Amino acid sequence: VLSHNKLTGSIPAAIANLTNLQHVDLSWNELSGSLPKELTNLSNLLSFNVSYNHLQGELPVGGFFNTISSTSVTGNSLLCGSVVNHSCPSVHPKPIVLNPNSSASNSSVSSKYHRHKIILSISALIAIGAAAFIAVGVVAITFLNMRARSAMERSAAPFAFSGGDDYTNSPENDPNYGKLVMFSGDADFADGAHNLLNKESEIGRGGFGVVYRTFLRDGHAVAIKKLTVSSLIKSQDEFEKEVKRFGKIRHQNLVALEGYYWTSSLQLLIYEYLSSGSLHKLLHDNSNKNVLSWRQRFKIILGMAKGLAHLHETNIIHYNLKSTNVLIDCSGEPKIGDFGLVKLLPMLDHCV
Repeated sequence: VLSHNKLTGSIPAAIANLTNLQHVDLSWNELSGSLPKELTNLSNLLSFNVSYNHLQGELPVGGFFNTISSTSVTGNSLLCGSVVNHSCPSVHPKPIVLNPNSSASNSSVSSKYHRHKIILSISALIAIGAAAFIAVGVVAITFLNMRARSAMERSAAPFAFSGGDDYTNSPENDPNYGKLVMFSGDADFADGAHNLLNKESEIGRGGFGVVYRTFLRDGHAVAIKKLTVSSLIKSQDEFEKEVKRFGKIRHQNLVALEGYYWTSSLQLLIYEYLSSGSLHKLLHDNSNKNVLSWRQRFKIILGMAKGLAHLHETNIIHYNLKSTNVLIDCSGEPKIGDFGLVKLLPMLDHCV
């Protein structure tokens, strides 16, 4: 068993000389090349697993490979054969060789060659047209993305707010002010309200919006999620009803919502900040040298199950659970975030 050993290179055909070999597990390595056809000679082989490598080419036929399961070779996108439901590329037909001494068939061959040339010309024109269309599409999408990002950055300009109980300067009386509510403690930001959404403070982007990190004057870090412009709720009562409901939820495996900010053009959610990052980063970040042990993985799965169970007990469905929405605290405990956000987004609420 040599799985998870970062093995590289190709699988040697000499393995077939080990005729008494019964179990082969080379999964989760970085092996490349094709599977040697000599492996079909291992008549005593009971299990064979080369999943999640960089293998390619046609799977051998015969012997143990006639009954192999697709899970034994999954994670190798360039393998082909009936087991992986991916047919191998067909062999190109041999080119036509014209005999200059055969005058009887010259006219027929010439006609076929002319038709073939026309077909190739049409195919080339179609390919060029498709490439031009794709290029124009890419340019248009890039331009629209740049405009959208520019609009988002402009909307992140300095803003003002009043306390949750102070309606002297409120959204109803002054459009330049919004309502800021903290469920516990004071909203005393170290950098002031005008610097909360700086580009330098951005720590992530997702389907629901952009996330920034900032600090309160007592040194407590918080994460501020700015909801996407296209998904803003125009009704303050509807927004506050759902947010206050989420703000009451407290569980060791759920990211705590600590407050919110509302205007008709800018809506923010204030969460506790977790510095260890997401489960997705721990699993897939190549710069992370620490591989999660099975004990750590079990702890994370158990914590996620407890967090989901608590949400379901309070009649809240997550709607968007994925590894990027599972954050890890300093003790390795998982915390589920972004629960119920779909309820805040009217454009998505009817599509779930």
